[in-house]
Amino acid sequence: MAAAAPPPPADSHIPLSEPTPCGHELFTRIRLATVEDVPHIHKLTHQLAVFESLTHLFQATPATLAATLFPPNAPPPFTSVTVLLLELSTLPFPPSENPHFTPWHKSLHLDLPIDDDPEKEAFRSNAGDVNEDVTVGGRKGLGKLLLWAVAEQAAKMGYGRVDWVVLDWNVNAITFYEGMGAKILPELRFCRLTGEALEAYAHVNP
Repeated sequence: MAAAAPPPPADSHIPLSEPTPCGHELFTRIRLATVEDVPHIHKLTHQLAVFESLTHLFQATPATLAATLFPPNAPPPFTSVTVLLLELSTLPFPPSENPHFTPWHKSLHLDLPIDDDPEKEAFRSNAGDVNEDVTVGGRKGLGKLLLWAVAEQAAKMGYGRVDWVVLDWNVNAITFYEGMGAKILPELRFCRLTGEALEAYAHVNP
C-alpha cells in the first residue's frame, strides 16, 4: 500500500469533486443532531442499507432510533452515542452556539444547484433557527465533510484513533479514506451476531 498523504490544514478547502471556479454557492453547517432530526437520520440510515444491499437486516424505526440516540437523561455528547448532522443552504447560516460542539460553517461551489435534488423536500431541516431553504445533506459526496468533522473533533479531544467500517467492494470510498490518511486493515474482520444466533442468547444463563 502506498504511503497515505498527510491531512491538509483544518482551514483548507475540501473539494467535493473537480475544482469549480464558478457555479452555485452552497453554504454548509455541521451541528449536533437533536431528537427532532430522527426522521432524517432514519431515512439516511435506510438509504445506506439500500446502497449496501442490507435492507433485509434493516429493522430500525424512528421510535427505536429516538430511544437509542436521545434517551431521557442522556450523557453529554461525545461520551456516548453522538450524531453530527450536515445541513445545506443557498444562504449563510445564522451564528449558533453549543457548549459541547462548535458548529462547522463552510461555503462551497457546486456546478448544479441543490434545488435540482429530488429529495430536497423530504430532507428539509427541522432546526428551529433556519428558514425553509435549509436541507439535511449526506449524499452526493457531501458526507466527506462529516467524516472530516469527526476526525477533527477526535483530535481536539485527544482520542487515540477513529475507527469505521467500509465494504471491500466500495473502491471509491476506500480510495478516499486512504487519501485522508486512513489505513485499511485487512487483517481485521467485522463480527456480527444476528437473527437466530443472537436470539439464542436470550435463553442462556452464563
